[in-house]
Amino acid sequence: MATLMAPQPLTVLSEEEQMFRDAVRAFAEQEVRPLVTPMDREGRVDPSLIEKLFGLDLMGIEVPTELGGSDASFFTAVIAVEELSRVDPSVGVLVDVQNTLVNNAILRWGTPEQRSRYLPRLVRDLVGAYALSEAGSGSDAFSLATRATASGDGWVLNGRKMWTTNGAEAGLYIIFANANPAAGYHGITAFLVEREQPGFSVGKKEDKLGIRASSTTELILEDVHVPAANVLGTVGHGYKVAIETLNEGRIGIGAQMLGLAQGALDATVRYVKERAQFGRSVGEFQGVQFQIAEMATQLEAARLLVYNAARLKDAGQPFLVPAAMAKLFASEQAQAIASRCIDLHGGYGFTTDYVVEKYYRDAKIGTIYEGTSNMQLQTIAKILLK
Repeated sequence: MATLMAPQPLTVLSEEEQMFRDAVRAFAEQEVRPLVTPMDREGRVDPSLIEKLFGLDLMGIEVPTELGGSDASFFTAVIAVEELSRVDPSVGVLVDVQNTLVNNAILRWGTPEQRSRYLPRLVRDLVGAYALSEAGSGSDAFSLATRATASGDGWVLNGRKMWTTNGAEAGLYIIFANANPAAGYHGITAFLVEREQPGFSVGKKEDKLGIRASSTTELILEDVHVPAANVLGTVGHGYKVAIETLNEGRIGIGAQMLGLAQGALDATVRYVKERAQFGRSVGEFQGVQFQIAEMATQLEAARLLVYNAARLKDAGQPFLVPAAMAKLFASEQAQAIASRCIDLHGGYGFTTDYVVEKYYRDAKIGTIYEGTSNMQLQTIAKILLK
């Protein structure tokens, strides 16, 4: 009779990628996990942990070596976000925004002077943030009220931004403002704004349901003078910077949700093997086994979508629809899996003594930011029906 063998993972990594994942996983377990509960309670990422993220070269993964970065692939950044989010999605999204939004936008759209000025600092010790949304501009991202007015050798920015991830920690912000409201979204322009600029300030920090350690803040711009040299891309093409950067960012959020779901499932598998009822472990009951099997299958499907979108991006192939599918499916499954994991913990799952309640709270944001589930569906349908 043939010997039954455990199936090999479908999402195979290269030896180098596996080594990187193992290193990030070890870091997350040793350095992040002990801080998860206090960071969630205090509503901030421990500053010493941010220093360690820089020290492990996780804040400049795709930045070329000549600028101090690792010169690795986008897929490598996705692995980092997944593994950090497996322990704490708040830490995962901090690294995600730094790499997939801020660094990528400057790498693609920045001038040589902008890249040489900011990227070495973003690799070394400068947190970045990406500010597109406003109080009246969410899914309709281009109905911006923030204005940019030409003035002398630069621009003056006025307005308020909302929902800015990394807002409290950042020293550099990519700010989107309309430099020509009469032109509609064709007036939108991206600006690189440093925290020390006169007139710029960080406003209210949101008190959130989940990913509480990740800062989400308001940004206030009152006659902030930005030199012309700090326009990212060209005047009036900020909408292109935003759209193309967010397409990549959606894969990063898919990776965050993927890691979150894996963390919840891992914790639940451990629990059902240890928890005894009716004289045997809960995991011995077929009804529980089937639920574990279903979640593992859904999780693997999400992983395939996320990894495929990242591989396509690295290969220079079209990835708009795969990215939207990955973000949509991974975020929806993260919610479903985290919810079911609480069910399998019973009453314990509803308490803060067990980590699954935090995964459940953290999962909710996945269907909202960087494009709601409905926006992903619209993107997918629009392209397929074009």
